[in-house]
Amino acid sequence: MPPPAQGPFALVMWENACYLLPDTRRQEVFDALRQKVGMSAAAIDSASDATLLPLAQRGGMRPETRVFRWREIARITLQQFGGDLDTILTRPYSEAKKALKQFPNIGDPGAEKILLFCGMASGLPLESNGLRVLVRLGWGRSQKSYAAMYRDVQQNIATVRPRNATALQEAFLLLREHGRATCKDKAPHCDRCSLAKGCEYAAHRVAAFLSSAG
Repeated sequence: MPPPAQGPFALVMWENACYLLPDTRRQEVFDALRQKVGMSAAAIDSASDATLLPLAQRGGMRPETRVFRWREIARITLQQFGGDLDTILTRPYSEAKKALKQFPNIGDPGAEKILLFCGMASGLPLESNGLRVLVRLGWGRSQKSYAAMYRDVQQNIATVRPRNATALQEAFLLLREHGRATCKDKAPHCDRCSLAKGCEYAAHRVAAFLSSAG
């Protein structure tokens, strides 16, 4: 499912709604924030800590830090974008991406994902689950440096990835879900994976199993 947030400001808030918790909890925090405070920079900036902190506590560890980040998101939006982050969507892609990277927890992949779900497509953003799937399928090398591994995969898929925003959104969501449900970091379910026949990682696991069994 795509994020329930719409527009760059709401999507930045969605990314900062919780920490290391499932999307069901993220949506709970996001919806409560939208209903009790309002999903705008002005509303969040004017809300009291007494209002924000209980909402942030639903989002996991370090709720005070989360409140600080929410206020930073509001402050940057008000001071640099006149309270309307939608204005970045009229800029060239590189400028819009640079603008988003000013916000807490938004690096290159996060900025690319936000722009993709705002209809600005320039590539296929990948979070950790989707990146792991493509590395195991042979589209990149596993490396200690996450950034280097990300760049490696992006270079290798550049000529085969979809081109329009809708198809890229679907690819992002499918890869993310496959990584979360089947191609897990630990104990992946290669035995019931529909991609196992073309997967280098699955082939190595089978070979290792047969070697140990023999």
